[in-house]
Amino acid sequence: MRTYRYKLDLQLFNQEKTEKATPKKRGESRNKGQVAKSSDLAGALILLFVSASFMMLSDYYNTRLLALFGSLFQDWLTLQLTSENIMELFINLLWQSLMLLLPIFAIVMIVGVIGNVVQFGFLLTGEPLKMKLSKLNPIEGFKRIFSMRSLVEFFKSILKVVIIAVLVYMAIAQQWETLLSLSMQPIQEIFAFTADLTLKLGVQIGAVLVVLAFLDFLYQKYEHEKSIKMSKQDIKDEHKKSEGDPLTKGRIRERQRKMALQRMMQEVPKADVVITNPTHFAIALKYDASNMEAPTILAKGMDHVALRIKEIAKENGVITMENKPLARALYDRAEIGDVIPGDLFQAVAEVLAYVYKLKGRVK
Repeated sequence: MRTYRYKLDLQLFNQEKTEKATPKKRGESRNKGQVAKSSDLAGALILLFVSASFMMLSDYYNTRLLALFGSLFQDWLTLQLTSENIMELFINLLWQSLMLLLPIFAIVMIVGVIGNVVQFGFLLTGEPLKMKLSKLNPIEGFKRIFSMRSLVEFFKSILKVVIIAVLVYMAIAQQWETLLSLSMQPIQEIFAFTADLTLKLGVQIGAVLVVLAFLDFLYQKYEHEKSIKMSKQDIKDEHKKSEGDPLTKGRIRERQRKMALQRMMQEVPKADVVITNPTHFAIALKYDASNMEAPTILAKGMDHVALRIKEIAKENGVITMENKPLARALYDRAEIGDVIPGDLFQAVAEVLAYVYKLKGRVK
């Protein structure tokens, strides 16, 4: 019972997600669109830079507004509309509006792209757009609604509303006396004061939202790292998939070794002589003067493999000779298919000469 409980505890420990995600897991999550990002950062940067652009490019906007509404009120309202000039009027209004909004469009596009690239780099994936039936599961939907992430998002929204309200209140409180006297000011003064107050609030609110969005990005990064953590068992399974199951690889190596051993044994009957230790080593040699520059090792082995080589040699009439120093030197210094080392030519030649003499052959 105690052993079973220990194994169960060990299994539960291995399944706890306590390990950092591997590069492979990070790549898979990224391809699925699961990256750490704050959805508020790009919007906050856009608000900040657009508000700042109104202050820095005030002359440009002023010129374009006068060009748009000046010609409209001074010229086009008293113009007799006809089928010929209506298109000219439309094109002129469209062009002036486009030139007025062009800096805003450019800022929105550039800052929007940079605001996302800074967080998670360039990423193009359609995985989040795929239809998944799991998203229609009401139980999972309720879990997402009442999850800790949803609670954090709720308090984050409340915090932003409170901060914006405080900034607006402080700005109005500072300009309260001026606001009370606006009714006695010309239209130009009222418009200038309103625009100045609005732009200052836009810059202040944008700067505060950028700071909050950056903090939110750090939180989202923490949550993302936490969500992709792996258990020890997950890492083992991933290693098995990428490198192969060690047991399977072991069985494959064992089968390959047996096949290589079988091929080697098939070459033993072709040998001219088998040199032995006599019990520990066995080396099968063959020499064909017409095809070989030197004797070649067809097979070699030690212990039970050496015993099997000698048995096959005996079954096929291959002469076996005992030469302990030569057998050990050939086993250590040459592999199957290699020619014998040059300094062993003399010793091997003497063995082959004796073998050929026994067989009644002269070479």
